[in-house]
Amino acid sequence: MSSRTFQNVVSQMKDSTERAIGVIDSEGTVIACNELSCIGEHWPAVVEAVNGGEGGVIRHEGYTFKALQGWGSQFDYAAFARGEDAEARTVCCMAAVAFNGAKTYYEEKHDKATFVKNIISDNILLGDIYVRAKELHFQSEAPRAAFLVRQVETSEPALIDVVQSLFPDKQADFVLSVSESDVAVIKQVTETTESRELLKIARQIEETVTNELHIRVVIGIGTIVGHIRELARAYKEAQVAIDVGKVFDTEKSVINYENLGIGRLIYQLPTTLCEMFLQEVFKKNPIDALDQETLFTINKFFENNLNVSETARKLFVHRNTLVYRLEKIKKLTGLDLREFDDAITFKVALMVKKYLLSRGIKS
Repeated sequence: MSSRTFQNVVSQMKDSTERAIGVIDSEGTVIACNELSCIGEHWPAVVEAVNGGEGGVIRHEGYTFKALQGWGSQFDYAAFARGEDAEARTVCCMAAVAFNGAKTYYEEKHDKATFVKNIISDNILLGDIYVRAKELHFQSEAPRAAFLVRQVETSEPALIDVVQSLFPDKQADFVLSVSESDVAVIKQVTETTESRELLKIARQIEETVTNELHIRVVIGIGTIVGHIRELARAYKEAQVAIDVGKVFDTEKSVINYENLGIGRLIYQLPTTLCEMFLQEVFKKNPIDALDQETLFTINKFFENNLNVSETARKLFVHRNTLVYRLEKIKKLTGLDLREFDDAITFKVALMVKKYLLSRGIKS
């Protein structure tokens, strides 16, 4: 934050009051003041008093102070006015409003985190990305990965602080609050970083959040991109990973976009097309004609790569019993799951059915 920004505000206010007004930083150094001789003075005893005031107005050694808005529990900057009377309080509070406005404008214009947030939110034009990156000395071409951490049935505000603690390098990695329940992480990686390493990072985030906040989260992972203009796509992939995982991989808490497979394609289909597909596949009987035991058998058969003997062993039934069940399924649906093409059709149909149910459509 440039002290010149605060000094410009002070200069505009100097004719409005005879009081000494200004700003101190987190170390108690006066960085702006309408009495120029005060700039550079160090008031270390004030720091503890302002931090103890928890953002309220405090009086200390002949001055009135009020911390400016910040991200952490410790203040970054505080406005002050000479005096401890009611007028000093009023002047200090009004100065704090003006300084907060200047601070917010400066951060929006010069802060890298705000720049990254605007990119992933599509709040900046493509041409402006290059201009802003140059102004901020932001490294445009570097491999980066996007993670989306979403709280399940909670909205714990401390989530961003916990996740931030895992990524201390604020020049390379960015932890951003995007909603009450979502925190985005844009992490710079190496050229050789692989998917399993991203999974490891996501697992670490999940474990830390669970241990410290005792809340459940799901984490979506986008693909690694090489340029900042592609960050919005990577972030959207992380969003899609969570949305698709909520339908097809309900037991998973970490979902990688690259591993979504056919589920991602189904998720993008119109529901009317999905309903038509089910009607064409199950001409003899609707899929709802299959009971839960039969569906369990089918899923086990798929899990064991269409191997009859292995599936029978896992189900603790005789091989002939399983063959009988498969014949029964063939008679009901017209699909022989022992045939690869029919098995693929049935597998896709099950996923389409699950997708429609997630949309509240019982077809």
